[in-house]
Amino acid sequence: MTEKEKCAAGLLYNANYDQELIQERTAAKDLCGKYNQLKNSDAEGRTSLLKNILAKTGENICIEPSFWCDYGYNIEAGENFYANHNLVILDCAKVIFGDNVFIGPNCSFYTASHPINAEQRNKGLETAHPIQVGDNVWFGGNVVVLPGVSIGNNAVIGAGSVVTKNIPENVVAVGNPCKPVKNIEQ
Repeated sequence: MTEKEKCAAGLLYNANYDQELIQERTAAKDLCGKYNQLKNSDAEGRTSLLKNILAKTGENICIEPSFWCDYGYNIEAGENFYANHNLVILDCAKVIFGDNVFIGPNCSFYTASHPINAEQRNKGLETAHPIQVGDNVWFGGNVVVLPGVSIGNNAVIGAGSVVTKNIPENVVAVGNPCKPVKNIEQ
């Protein structure tokens, strides 16, 4: 089994020393670097390059520079996707965003998880767990979403939150760790 196959299966895999994964990350980061250098007025060029970096997008997508990801091919963004400046998506596993997702500045989505055991961690081993975001979700600024989390439709995640567990639909959730504090009437 290759390291990439182990990653996709949610097993411990070597991300730091596997040449295939290193090459794929390098290619994605080169494209992100190119994207971040495009003029803001080049909306067509920005959209075209995003559609080349990401696995799937809707027609209406905007990510303000700077944007960084690990691979790109694990990211799917629905229609009307908007992310403000300094978005980081460590997409070792799938990161799927529904329609009408709005992300504030300085937000991060991490699918990679490193072992607590120092010996394993020092060998470059990690696991990856997908992130799923529903439709009509809004993230305030400086939100961090950790591996394996699902966020339900119509949720609002307050600024500065660290999302460590699943968030149900139709709630406002805040804090570290992020927890629902209010239901949203639809």
